[in-house]
Amino acid sequence: MDHQIRKIRENEYSLLSDFLYEAIYIPEGTEKPPKSIIEQPELQVYIADFGKADDWCLVAEVKEKIVGAVWVRIMNDYGHIDDKTPSLAISLYEEYRNLGLGTALMKTMLQVLKNKGYMQVSLSVQKANYAVNMYRKLGFETVKENEEEYIMVCRL
Repeated sequence: MDHQIRKIRENEYSLLSDFLYEAIYIPEGTEKPPKSIIEQPELQVYIADFGKADDWCLVAEVKEKIVGAVWVRIMNDYGHIDDKTPSLAISLYEEYRNLGLGTALMKTMLQVLKNKGYMQVSLSVQKANYAVNMYRKLGFETVKENEEEYIMVCRL
């Protein structure tokens, strides 16, 4: 699919709330939660006041429409490892999944973080989420797990 990966523009930060909602894993046959779920403090940590030091975001654009985003920040979230490791979130609108855009976003973000001198990046993912395989192919390894999710790290 013809696409462009680029840095998010400040006037596009508001789109992160859409992509945060899209990042919520919904098991097959389960009803989507209301969009208001992203107002919960444990989810707002991903996007509140985005644009500070250690906040980085790339978007995927198809035909001049932003269809996906990958962003990182150092925060105390589900995937928190330490105060030097950014945590990653990624999502695509449903109709743009499984087309290679997520992998392209991830590869570009990993390179950006490496170039900025970060040693590693972390994320949290539900064990049943199909994206687990993509993360493993990109070099993420499980460092912690519980019944429902993996905490994964990619060394840069």
